[in-house]
Amino acid sequence: MSSPDLSKIQSFLGDSRWQVQVLEEVTSTNTLLKELGRQGAPVGTVLVADRQTGGRGRLGRTFPSPGGVGVYLSALIRPDCAPTELMHLTCAVAVAMCDAVEAAFGFRPGIKWTNDLVVGTKKLGGILTKLGLDPKTGRVSYAGLGIGINCGQLPGDFDESIRDMATSVRMVLGKEADRERLIAEMVLALEGMELHSPARMLERYKADCI
Repeated sequence: MSSPDLSKIQSFLGDSRWQVQVLEEVTSTNTLLKELGRQGAPVGTVLVADRQTGGRGRLGRTFPSPGGVGVYLSALIRPDCAPTELMHLTCAVAVAMCDAVEAAFGFRPGIKWTNDLVVGTKKLGGILTKLGLDPKTGRVSYAGLGIGINCGQLPGDFDESIRDMATSVRMVLGKEADRERLIAEMVLALEGMELHSPARMLERYKADCI
């Protein structure tokens, strides 16, 4: 299978001002985005990789990232605030990703606290957010929003060690899933994410949380 088609992704994005780059292979989209954030990349810089050779989840766990089947995406935002004002960031991204999956495919995953997307008892995806701080002010210089979602896998595509714990959009739907549509909906959900109303967002998070 080939890498996601950028022109098809853009056809779903409409008037979005965020800039999506599709890469065939990277160590980690989050690692690359971190460097771009330090170099001054603009808000809305989005990296999508067909495969990652060093994908990581929470607590440094390996996040399997084979080519042709998953969505591995990192997006850059620059909220002007103290880091303590973004304690809810991962929760906000999780809700946004539930919105994206629902918009793309018509079913809504749940959230397993704090950063896993699940369907029933099986993991559909994971989220990893990282903050970069301005050393002079201590305020947030940028935030990297990293998401990996299993899209096209069949049961045999997962390693035997995680096969009983993992699922994919394709497995849920019982048919092939459109990666480009999912990527576009993820970008739109992140672009429209409301970070300045944490109480309202946390109510939505609680409703999705299993």
